[in-house]
Amino acid sequence: MKVAILSGTVYGTAEDVARHAVTVLNAAGFDAWHDPRAQLAQVLEFGPQALLVVTATTGMGELPDSFVPLYTAIRDQFPAWQGLPGGVIALGDASYGDTFCGAGELVRELYAELGVREVQEMLRLDASETVTPESDAEPWLESFATALRG
Repeated sequence: MKVAILSGTVYGTAEDVARHAVTVLNAAGFDAWHDPRAQLAQVLEFGPQALLVVTATTGMGELPDSFVPLYTAIRDQFPAWQGLPGGVIALGDASYGDTFCGAGELVRELYAELGVREVQEMLRLDASETVTPESDAEPWLESFATALRG
């Protein structure tokens, strides 16, 4: 199964988690692909059979600038991803209260519009609690791999 991993980052942490997700998913037998500067044409050319978005949250629960062009292109062009399995890993800081992992919620809303079905609950990584987000994401990624097979 081909899994496209899309990422939006501010300081590079979400990109690190996305790269780690490629390693974990490839080791689990998937064909995982990630390009931190991917444009929609490249994603479509890959032909994903599943989606994983790893995104940081900025400001008041917004998407990082690095992810806005791809997110906007997906919204505008509305690719035929109805029924694809998907997952979201959101990074944020719980001290921001209601906007904690807000970018992940925006991705979940986009999934709902596209008909992408989340195969498990969004992972929320709290910057104030985690020192190693890549390691902290591993159990979730293993469950995600199992859900994709299921």
